Amino acid sequence: MDPPGSSRLLPRDVWRIPKTREKGWYLALMAPNVKGPGYCWLDPSRLYCNQQDCITDLLQPFWEDPIDLVAGIDAMGFILGAAIANTLQKGFLAIRKAGHLCVETYTQPYTDYSSRQKVMEVRTDAITPGLRVLLVDQWIETGGTMQAAIQLVEQRGGIVAGVAAICIEDSEGGRWIQAQYKCSHCVPNHLMPQFNQHQLESFSTLGMRHSLV
Repeated sequence: MDPPGSSRLLPRDVWRIPKTREKGWYLALMAPNVKGPGYCWLDPSRLYCNQQDCITDLLQPFWEDPIDLVAGIDAMGFILGAAIANTLQKGFLAIRKAGHLCVETYTQPYTDYSSRQKVMEVRTDAITPGLRVLLVDQWIETGGTMQAAIQLVEQRGGIVAGVAAICIEDSEGGRWIQAQYKCSHCVPNHLMPQFNQHQLESFSTLGMRHSLV
């Protein structure tokens, strides 16, 4: 395996930590969609190579809050959710897409960012009345996926202690979630217009031609 910094597996800038680390500096590590329609408009996964500052930023509003459990949404929410659960020293619950759990489950239909109808599920013994759950996903675009997760928690009597994602876009669903729940995301205010327009200036620094959807 190549050591950190090897350009054969990963670009060097993935591993380079700047001396001055403003909130969201790691967002410039994200890469644009180069495969066209059918894919998300960007790939956030490069920033996970330097995710600790991301985790710190996401948890900043929640450090003093009572949280019993962290729940990550299938699938990319598992990465951030597990890291946050480990940092908080709390348990982690996977909220799955339907069809993956071999036990009794509660289900909730939803429409995802691509307008596809889907169903998510959670095991029946995971959420008890009064349990305070921090919900985590990689990204909130239309808000449909996160709203379904919220319903799964609240219909079981659980309490949504907060919602955390790398970005919560300024969509109708995103605004509703932020109005109703304590939320945290990593995008500074001055960068939000770029994220809402799905066009980041940082993409040009990657030297890549990209097609945004």
